[in-house]
Amino acid sequence: MQKANRRVFLKGAAWSAAAWAVPTIIPATAFGANERIAVGCIGVGGMGTGNMRQFLALDACRVVAVCDVQRDRRERAKKLVDEKYGDAGCAMFNDYRELLARSDVDAVMIAVQDHWHALVATAAAKSGKDMYCEKPTGLCVRDGQVMRAAMRKHQRVFQSGMWQRSKGNFRQGCELALNGHLGKLTEVQVSVPGGKSYQPKYKGPYEQQPVPEGFDWAMWRGPAPDKPFNPGRVAYPDWYLIHDYCEGWTTNWGVHNLDIAHWGCPALGRGTCEVTCSGRYYADKGFADNIETWKAVFTYPDGLRLVFTDTESLPAGTKFIGEKGWVYVDRRNDKIEASADNLLSRRPAEGDVRLLPFGHAGDDVRVQTTKNGERTVYRNLDHAEGLLNGLRSRKEPLAGIDATHTASTLGMVAGIAARLGGTLKWDWGTEQFVGNEDANKLLVRQMHNGWKLDV
Repeated sequence: MQKANRRVFLKGAAWSAAAWAVPTIIPATAFGANERIAVGCIGVGGMGTGNMRQFLALDACRVVAVCDVQRDRRERAKKLVDEKYGDAGCAMFNDYRELLARSDVDAVMIAVQDHWHALVATAAAKSGKDMYCEKPTGLCVRDGQVMRAAMRKHQRVFQSGMWQRSKGNFRQGCELALNGHLGKLTEVQVSVPGGKSYQPKYKGPYEQQPVPEGFDWAMWRGPAPDKPFNPGRVAYPDWYLIHDYCEGWTTNWGVHNLDIAHWGCPALGRGTCEVTCSGRYYADKGFADNIETWKAVFTYPDGLRLVFTDTESLPAGTKFIGEKGWVYVDRRNDKIEASADNLLSRRPAEGDVRLLPFGHAGDDVRVQTTKNGERTVYRNLDHAEGLLNGLRSRKEPLAGIDATHTASTLGMVAGIAARLGGTLKWDWGTEQFVGNEDANKLLVRQMHNGWKLDV
């Protein structure tokens, strides 16, 4: 029978003897108002556990399975889930493919290392699962292209971990830019932490070491090059600094604020632009070989510029600069600043572009009294709940695949420009560099150990 045409109960040995206490779970395409969505969590380290806790806090869903290649992590996650529900019904898996094979899982949360994002997400789409997937889309532009194609082909609801879209200050700043309150935009400035904030933590020997008991090194490595185990390859934040597993802070961290830049200035993801990027790479610091500090400049035919740096050059956040004023937003304390107080006292007007999820009901703004007078404050939304709402409506959530791919690509293009030097020309229509085959070769990364990426 087709998944959309049946009610699925959580049952079977994998759910343990306590499975009788688990409520009925309804497939994603047939939810009633009081029926709960079954969620499986793939990757339950620090980020994945944080995401899982968000779903555990929502009555509209139930976490029914966890997966991680490190046994201690999946056991810890199962314990958290079982304590929440008061039973032992959470299943555990080492291999994500076994979790995806379960027909009684409606959606998955994916928080694996970046080199796994595209493989797990496309496999989830092929298995009929909707998903909350951590950003970025992977290690290269092709990863995002294949993920996007898979979501469209299999008609999956996708919400990425670009949670800033659910924060009121970011939505407010972007709406000020989109609705012309700053005048014509001339420059967007983006900055995120780099080497100033993140250095390798592992200081031990760098030769091969025994794989810890309960750690599936082959599955952790997956499509990355076949290299021997060393704690310095998997430590936090060390793996982010290694090109085999992460494109670098230009993409992994950059995607957050580059996304806000694109959300408030869609022209950054259209047409063509010239790109330059200079920087310094991690050197003589163990396995680290990604970019450490950088400054990228994207220049568009009408003179619009995107300036993208690490925090050695600009404060973290996104700043929209127009002919009539500017607005600056950052995640620290939900910060929003503007060139004039009256910009922050504006309420949305009839006809304004609103950056709200489909079906949002109720007033999303309030008035706050400050020492400088009254100002308008946009309310925060629940990002995890945004996925569940998308499952019910079958509409794209705020941080859909197109937005995630564009933001990831901006970071990746900057990274390629830094590695090659000079000036590159990027065409958003073809998602290729113009007249530079060396640059185009870097849009694809080889997968190793028999892993293949397709839709």
